[in-house]
Amino acid sequence: MADDSSEPPLLNSRTSTMNPYELLGIVHNPDADTLARNSPNPITNSNDDPDTKDIDLNPKNKTWIRIFKPSQSQKTELLPLIIYFHGGGFIRCNANSTIFHNFCKSMANQLSAVVLSIEYRLAPENRLPAAYEDAVESLIWVQNQALDTINGEPWLRNYVDFSKCFIMGCSAGGNIAYNSCLRASELDLEPIKICGLILNQPYFGGVERSKSELRLVNDMKLPLVVNDLLWELGLPVGVNRDHVYCNPFVDENLERKLRLIRRCLVTCSNEDPLVDRDIQFVKMLEEKGLKVMSWIEEFGFHGMAHSDPVKAQELLKVVKDFIFSED
Repeated sequence: MADDSSEPPLLNSRTSTMNPYELLGIVHNPDADTLARNSPNPITNSNDDPDTKDIDLNPKNKTWIRIFKPSQSQKTELLPLIIYFHGGGFIRCNANSTIFHNFCKSMANQLSAVVLSIEYRLAPENRLPAAYEDAVESLIWVQNQALDTINGEPWLRNYVDFSKCFIMGCSAGGNIAYNSCLRASELDLEPIKICGLILNQPYFGGVERSKSELRLVNDMKLPLVVNDLLWELGLPVGVNRDHVYCNPFVDENLERKLRLIRRCLVTCSNEDPLVDRDIQFVKMLEEKGLKVMSWIEEFGFHGMAHSDPVKAQELLKVVKDFIFSED
């Protein structure tokens, strides 16, 4: 388990009477560092939808990609590509989880874009940076499809404009999307062009509690006890939440790493315990000279776009405006 002994004792979430294991529906085997995941996770098969297909990314790591193209797409022009990373606190859910399948399908149809949803390795069986490594591998896979104009994946070859690629993630997927961009900053990804980073309620943290974490300590979606446990299970063993994977404000080489990111959209909600960190994150990016668009939903909650159709539509409208806006 990660060492969180540096946390201020009076603010330690272990004083809560809520049981995070029961809330998450998990049982941790500390000896093997594995989870029994007992919470419901309905899945949708790709062969149930003619506009969806699955392909292998890295069979050794059991990673793969689900591709979504717009239904009844009329090929009049090539489409933007969205590379998407699902949420789940690094430990739960998959690219074929129905809530994320439905969201990506709606995004492909309403934004007229091709969407790649990445199945990355979960913690604690594969602690960070495993998910970041899978994310970067997916970017290199996209590059290889763009380079192979004869034998590349036909849905990408026939439908995608590789000069209009966007990296997107929700919650923990937002953390993965951000960190994959930092890691890929040293790579030459030509001919693909990353035009923007889209972070929906990105999941960041730190040892010091934020005001919104304390205000929403017993939040129904992301209470502090759950927040703490997710980081314990996701981070490398022996580090606390001021590790750079969790706390983006401690990265001393950020200017160099941010060069892959041209523009960024950050969305959050006032009723999300993460909101204060997300707002601070936006300010940090702006101070580094990035073009940042932010959208703060006054009434909402963590993960709202995947459980509330109205919130999903509001988010997709903001994402569409960002993708099709001028640089």
